[in-house]
Amino acid sequence: MVRNSVFVLLIFLCSGLSAQKMYDVDAVREAKLYIDDDQWLNTLDSLKQLGNDDRVVASLVFDGIRYDSVGVRFKGNSSYFNVRNQELTKLPFNIKADFVKKKQRFKDKYKSLKLSNVFRDPSFLREVLSYEIAGNYMPAPRANYVKLFVNDEYLGLYNNTESVDKDFLNKHFGWKKGKLFKCDPNWNAADLRDCKKGDKASLEYLGPDSTCYYGLYEIKSEYGWGELIELTRILNNAIDSIESILNVDQALWMLAFNNVLVNLDSYSGRLCHNYYLYRDSFGIFHPILWDMNLSFGGFRYDGLGSPLSNEKMIKLSMFNHYKQKNQKRPLISNLLRNSFYRKIYVAHVKTIVNDFFANEKYLERAKLIQSVIDTDVKEDENKLYSYEGFKQNLNMTAAIGKSKMIGIAELMEPRTEYLTNHPLYTRKAPEISEVKHNNEPDRYKIMAEIIDAEYVYLAYRTSSGAPFKKIEMIPDMMGNIYNIKIDKASLVEYYIIAEGDKSTSLSPERASFEFYEIK
Repeated sequence: MVRNSVFVLLIFLCSGLSAQKMYDVDAVREAKLYIDDDQWLNTLDSLKQLGNDDRVVASLVFDGIRYDSVGVRFKGNSSYFNVRNQELTKLPFNIKADFVKKKQRFKDKYKSLKLSNVFRDPSFLREVLSYEIAGNYMPAPRANYVKLFVNDEYLGLYNNTESVDKDFLNKHFGWKKGKLFKCDPNWNAADLRDCKKGDKASLEYLGPDSTCYYGLYEIKSEYGWGELIELTRILNNAIDSIESILNVDQALWMLAFNNVLVNLDSYSGRLCHNYYLYRDSFGIFHPILWDMNLSFGGFRYDGLGSPLSNEKMIKLSMFNHYKQKNQKRPLISNLLRNSFYRKIYVAHVKTIVNDFFANEKYLERAKLIQSVIDTDVKEDENKLYSYEGFKQNLNMTAAIGKSKMIGIAELMEPRTEYLTNHPLYTRKAPEISEVKHNNEPDRYKIMAEIIDAEYVYLAYRTSSGAPFKKIEMIPDMMGNIYNIKIDKASLVEYYIIAEGDKSTSLSPERASFEFYEIK
């Protein structure tokens, strides 16, 4: 923290929200579901098989607190149908607090429990660890663990993931009435004859007819197709205007995250799904990550050909899809075509790697999480994979039925070495230091000491949550002290961007998710 005579300069964490006990990972929660139906499994199964989102009414005791008239249904696609087809017991659940009692909430005022069965993840770590890492750079759900009982029969240890709902949106964006889309195609939807065929939820522009988008995106708000179509039009045909409709920095963080963690069951992979888009009160869309059980190399298809070997996942290019000029992934190929965005993307890759992987912080955190759940995994007789696989899969390949799952450290240790030796990673980036501001009559003077930059920009906004605007900062006679004067009415929060020939630095490094605030 830097002080001057009038103001305090604080690093304000966009994620500086009080820890929510519901999703703390320090202890395993317990949920006891009571369904007054001896045939509850068949009832829920029938609803799911018919593609029906209806629920059955039940009561729930969660961490010792009873909730009556909750709504229960099965959830998931592969995690449900693959497990059900094998006649296994551990199916994923969605439990809604306000199904009947509209004002009823679970612990810490949450409306739902989304309980996943840890499908294709013998480590039990991928969902929880991935969201925890992502939450340092962008709005992301939180996740932890819950022991689930149904009518006093223990079904096993589940992932409990925060829902991307109105409460989530209000918490992260200060507004819950915007347009929300779940970008997960309906795999059974028929192709429409008069529509250009899009590659799943890829954000390709398919023309002005909203029906062409219905099978590719699921709208969660009352309306908003026109706004989504306009986003795709600008992304594909008017990229110079993209900041008028998309939080580009958040998109770059998402793409950097997917790449570093080889999270290919995402926009960046063959199925091009598992994310949300939210349009806020300023008319800006924000991408939000979703469904992390196959991160850390759990899905081997990047959408450019055959499944990737271990070696190819380890050496997955930072510029996958961009270097192939793949117009079926315009969020990657068109954003990274802009050299300024490309440099920021590389800076984000470096920050993620330095924060969690070069120092093996991810490994330390993973071991701690495994120690919390070890006994519960061992006692889970319905788990989809073996206890030995749980013990192995942090560090090495483990069996998942007839196939295998690469170990998290087995992937990330050599991948970290590959990324940190990349020429753009090792290239010297501009150095930013001594960021401060002074109070002058009717103005703030923002200053920073910066070395080896060709251009320096102040990104600022006048109200929390608004889009950041950029203005160039001017060097002094010595060339290392950059400054800009801004009317007081124009400034609340800001960060610094120093652009070099081939690289860029930001201060704070996690900008724009973190930023400086004038108090």
